[in-house]
Amino acid sequence: MTEPLTVVAPIAGAVVSMADVPDDVFAQEMLGPGIALDPGSTGVVDVVSPVDGVLSALHPHAFVVQVPDGRAVLVHLGLDTVRLLGETFTLDCGQGDTVRAGQVVVTWDLAAAVARGNPPLCPVVALQADHGALHPLAVAGASVHALDPLLTWDS
Repeated sequence: MTEPLTVVAPIAGAVVSMADVPDDVFAQEMLGPGIALDPGSTGVVDVVSPVDGVLSALHPHAFVVQVPDGRAVLVHLGLDTVRLLGETFTLDCGQGDTVRAGQVVVTWDLAAAVARGNPPLCPVVALQADHGALHPLAVAGASVHALDPLLTWDS
């Protein structure tokens, strides 16, 4: 049995229940359970890794960090942001890089993305996790800072 994994907030924002994310893939937890953050609509923000691991997938609008035991966490920056074709995002790491929780992975021009009509909600998903394995540490409506604990994930 592996140790519980603490997943921290990749950005500051208001905590939103995954069921309240207006995108069926996330709301119905098709990729796995998790929690979402609403970072607001202004400024340029540094998006950090929520766990220690390897960037197993990296796109301007989303990334996956895989921990050594195989669990993986998806951070998706905004909704419908894939259509921005990388605009409003700057990658600060490369796919395959080893990252530490708190290390900047993407710099996001949040104001520019919102101005183009993209909702800023950021799902943080425990990929393919069992629902009973996640334990929220932040409740919907609460405000969190980057690196605040969001949830623990039992193996």
